[in-house]
Formats: sequence, C-alpha cells, structure tokens
Amino acid sequence: MTAMTTRTTGGPGAYGAPGATGGPGGPGDAQSSATAGASQSAGRRAHELLRTGFGLLGPRHGRHTLSADDLDTLALPIGDDGVVIGVDAEGQPAVLGLNRPTPYDVVLIGGLWTAQVFALRAAATGARVAVETGRAQAWTQMVHAMGGGQNGLAVYDVGRVPPQGASAGTPVLVVRDCGMRPPRGRVVSGPWQSVLTLLPYLSPVAPRLLRQARLVGVQRISPDEAGELGRTMGLPRADVDSLPTLADGITLWCSDRDRQYVMTQPTDAEVGLLGTPRRMD
Repeated sequence: MTAMTTRTTGGPGAYGAPGATGGPGGPGDAQSSATAGASQSAGRRAHELLRTGFGLLGPRHGRHTLSADDLDTLALPIGDDGVVIGVDAEGQPAVLGLNRPTPYDVVLIGGLWTAQVFALRAAATGARVAVETGRAQAWTQMVHAMGGGQNGLAVYDVGRVPPQGASAGTPVLVVRDCGMRPPRGRVVSGPWQSVLTLLPYLSPVAPRLLRQARLVGVQRISPDEAGELGRTMGLPRADVDSLPTLADGITLWCSDRDRQYVMTQPTDAEVGLLGTPRRMD
C-alpha cells in the first residue's frame, strides 16, 4: 500500500512560504535584488557622467569663493565712454562723451594744438571728423598722417562742409576752426553729430556761442578776458584769477553743473605729429 504524503499550505514548500521559488529568500528574490542594485549603479554612473562630462577629466582646481563681506572690494571703475581729453587734478582720466543721440555743441577758447588732439582722439574712437577751416595748411600734416582723408578726417573750406549723414553707427564731429568771428555754420549739431568751435581768443561773437554751448573749454587768456568771461559765465573769483596763469595744455572745462581743470597729456605719437602742448600757434 502506497503511503500518501500531503503538503500543508503553510508548511515548507507552500506558495509564498520560505523556500518556495519566487518567495522571499528564494532564487527569485535574489535575482530581483541584483536587478535593483544594477539599476541603481547605472543611475549613479549616469549622474556622474552628467556632472563631470564625457571623455577624459581635466585638471581639478579649487573653487573660487568669496564671502559676502568681500563683495564691495570688487567695485570696478566704470565711467562715461568717449574721448579721453586728459587727466583731472587727482590724476584720473577725464572722459568726454561726444557721440550722443542729441545735439551737442562745444566751444574751446584756446589753441589749435588742443583742438587737433581732440580731433585725433575722436577719430580714434570711430567718429568721422570734418574740419571746417580757413587755414587748411595747418591741418595738412594730420590729414596725410591719417591716410589722406580716408581714415575718418577730412578738411573743408569755410562754408563748404557737406551734409555728413551722421548716425549711431557713424557718429560725426565737426571742428570749426574759422577764426575770431566764425560765420554761422551750414552744418550744425544734431543727433550723433557734435560740433566743436575753436576761438583763439574771446571775441564779440563769443557770448552767442557760449549761450548755445553745452560745454565750454577755456585755456590761458588775458586778465581782461578772464574778467569778461567770468561775468558772462558766472565763474567764481578763484577761477577768474587762475585763467591768466594756466600752463600750456591745461583747460578749464565748464558745463551747466560742473567745472573741472584738465591737463592734456600727449602720447608719443601725438608729440611726433603735433609737437608738445602749446597755447599759442
């Protein structure tokens, strides 16, 4: 007689019980754990690749960190953009922004040397310079040095300056070197076109020009001229007294809200072309 064996559902070998295929601790459970581990390992590798990049690792450097208390030490000296016309009393660059979307008139009561340095530096910043003058020979050397008028500087007779077509991409500076009594110019200041009028001395037309100017530069003048200019522009007594004593190359620049003494220091190239600073021509 054959003995029959029975398996209880709760005993060893029962479905879901310890020892059953696929149950906890069985071969199926080990395979699941291995699969999960492999997935986690692959995920970590992918994360590392995304973090460090693919291919060979480059040199390792320490990170640059800065505390919040040290942020103020990162201040940068950012000022206006334009033409560096010299240095101020503290030795800092004095910069004049000529390329403007609004009309800008400048009057310089001074020497030709300063006006020519002004024109050279304006051309170096990318502006086209048109010189209206009754003494073209005084500008000839500059024109030749800049490529015969092909590199941003052209000379015209008085009253013969054509429209310049100024724009934001091609700003223009018109220099009017027309003597003591410059006639009213055909080409006037406008958007992206500034006008610099040079007066060798204080002339009868100076008050009219000073009234319409946004900026006035004054070099050494006589005591009588300084007194008259002081009354016209409302200058303090200290400035009136200093104007007859200014050294060559020093200009008092005056705007509506500011006055500043500036010394124009020529570069070696400017000295070779124009000579050293001088008030008289």
